[in-house]
Amino acid sequence: MTVDRKQMIIDAATKSFSMFGYKATTMDQVAKLAKVGKGTIYTFYKNKEDLFDEIITSLIIEMKTAAEQAMDEKLTFYENAERALFKLLEFRQDHQLMIKLIQEEREIGTPLVSKVIRRLENMIVNYIKEIVQKAIDKGEIKPCNPKVTAFVMLNLYITLIFEWEKYHEPFNEDEISRLFTLYMFEGLSNR
Repeated sequence: MTVDRKQMIIDAATKSFSMFGYKATTMDQVAKLAKVGKGTIYTFYKNKEDLFDEIITSLIIEMKTAAEQAMDEKLTFYENAERALFKLLEFRQDHQLMIKLIQEEREIGTPLVSKVIRRLENMIVNYIKEIVQKAIDKGEIKPCNPKVTAFVMLNLYITLIFEWEKYHEPFNEDEISRLFTLYMFEGLSNR
């Protein structure tokens, strides 16, 4: 049986970043959790930032894959956009590393963590932008600025899922879907 030391290091670092955050994680902790010498880590990564970047890159790929699996060509743009957004935000909410990074950004404001959060949000906006552009091209929705539309969609979802529950009873999935459809697709007009 061959031991994949690099994977052991990635797993240990992910665990450490998830438990302690980026700022509080040390290469000594990662080495201890991976059961390798600290020097072994440096054969694969030049520093903590390099290791963190590889973990975040894998996380982005994992999130994108989850969103793509939620899509169904038989469904409308509205249904697919909602499914993809919900999957991305569900992933963000349920993944322990994401929870810790969001907490660290809010409480400490670690610059590298803030940069990573922006990178993840940009990935989501760009992914949704592609879905919006395809819907425009197919004539499913009115011509609009796809990036602005994606940004608004993401932030409406974030507001309904994360911001609302800071001060109110959380919405269930059906309520979020109904409100998202109302504000994003139907509008408030009685006309």
